[in-house]
Amino acid sequence: METESEPYVRLATLRQLHQVVAELNTARSLADTLQTVADGAITGLGFELAAVNLVRPDGDLVVAAVAGSAGAEALMAGRVGSRAAWDRRLSMGERWGDLIFIPHTEGWVLDDDDVPQWHTAGPAPRFPDEWHSMDRLFAPMYTAANGGGELLGVISVDRPRNGRRPGAWGQEALQMYAFQSAIAISNARLRANMQRALVRLEREQQALRASEESFRQAFEYAPSGMAVAEMGGDQHGRLLRTNDALCRLLGRPASGMRRYSFSDLVHPEDIGTLLRTSAEGGRAELRLARRDGTYVWVSLRNSVVADTADGPRFLLTHVEDIEERKRHELQLAHRASHDSLTGLPNSAELRARLGARLCSRPPGSMADAYASSGGPGSDPHGFRTDGKEPFEGIDGFEGNAPAPFDHHAHLVAPADGPADDGSKGLAVLFCDLDGFKSINDRFGHNTGDAVLIEVARRLTSGVRDGDTVARLGGDEFVVLADGLGTADAQDLAVRLRNAIIPPIRVEGRAVRVGASFGIGWASCGMTAEEVLESADQRMYVEKRSRSKTNRRAAG
Repeated sequence: METESEPYVRLATLRQLHQVVAELNTARSLADTLQTVADGAITGLGFELAAVNLVRPDGDLVVAAVAGSAGAEALMAGRVGSRAAWDRRLSMGERWGDLIFIPHTEGWVLDDDDVPQWHTAGPAPRFPDEWHSMDRLFAPMYTAANGGGELLGVISVDRPRNGRRPGAWGQEALQMYAFQSAIAISNARLRANMQRALVRLEREQQALRASEESFRQAFEYAPSGMAVAEMGGDQHGRLLRTNDALCRLLGRPASGMRRYSFSDLVHPEDIGTLLRTSAEGGRAELRLARRDGTYVWVSLRNSVVADTADGPRFLLTHVEDIEERKRHELQLAHRASHDSLTGLPNSAELRARLGARLCSRPPGSMADAYASSGGPGSDPHGFRTDGKEPFEGIDGFEGNAPAPFDHHAHLVAPADGPADDGSKGLAVLFCDLDGFKSINDRFGHNTGDAVLIEVARRLTSGVRDGDTVARLGGDEFVVLADGLGTADAQDLAVRLRNAIIPPIRVEGRAVRVGASFGIGWASCGMTAEEVLESADQRMYVEKRSRSKTNRRAAG
């Protein structure tokens, strides 16, 4: 650029500018692009030294590339200048379009700031446009043309080869070059970001594939049952996938399992338990149907799994076989509630069953006590005329709330007397064996135990399926028989006594025991102890009366 007025010099400069701009777009990485920008200022624009200062995410500028001087590169490359110091530079000096020129007469105030710089002292200029070694020329690079957008970086150049300050054509060429460099750097950053994103995406996909494979293996080869079911919609709960352990547990093929949901397989008595089990973190113990029609006890644990960030959700269910544990629990519960010798319900179980049928409200406290009472305060139809609430003053009611009307079937004892009035109730037959103590003392406890076992068998055989035969303790038994009248209960006692009387063979010998029965009746308002005590007293009355009858017959 010796004479900018000459057209052939401009044409040569334009060709060089075109070549270096073309090279900007061939760089493979951001680092290569930055170095190409610095090199282009040397080869295409006629400067001997150039540096590219790039804005970092924190706003400061780092010297990202240096060209023209190995010493300057060693001194400046990688060093950082604060954004405040750079803003000061870009607001000083003379504006040549988008360029900033700070002459040596003003730039001395910048010698001690933190911006990396390379300069040497020199003599004063000999003519007005001669370049001084302390002159500074900056070409800011913005994300948009004509200084628009955000600052991307700054190209700083020094020492023009012709020794003169750039003229109008040189300034225009540097501005054009800075703009094209900004585009090249933005594109390089975009490519770098895309490459990083692709690498990250590939890693995420690899991690996802590895995670899916880990889940598949954990699902397929889990020692306990696993199932994936749909959530929501018309197909809620339908099994989509089951592992081999669950198929073996239920004796069903995987293809067949996809036709069902857990609600199709659950035991009818456990459907309520299944419906009450929450989807997220829900647990339940219930029975599932095998292919052969039997049921197996399992423990279900649910968790919700999202297919994608906003995709459908699925229900992951862990199914554990607890058949052995349940069997053991039932055995323990049976032992706790049944007599170890006879297998009959024990005293505690008897009282629990009897107590479940009783309530604390005695007969006669119902609302009909008011409706049938008549007298002052009610009309012939039973409606109150005294201004009080309909149920006010009636036992078992508070205010106007009819508390007694619930689902409990209240027990009322049949009328006491020789005549059967046809009413039915819950009969409590208290049985005490006669002559058992002498058998136990004479032949030993083994024989006595055998007698008790046989008596339990005969009592159980003599009652209906829904009745209860319990061993109260020692040689005492109790029978609960619902829906009997007075005559029915007496007939049952006679049949059971006759079933006990025949000889019982134990170890080759025949032994006999008798039985005395007392008939009591369960009625609401009584406790289980009161009911049993009433039947026990009646048994002793019957035992004493039979003893007197036997003594008269003997006399």
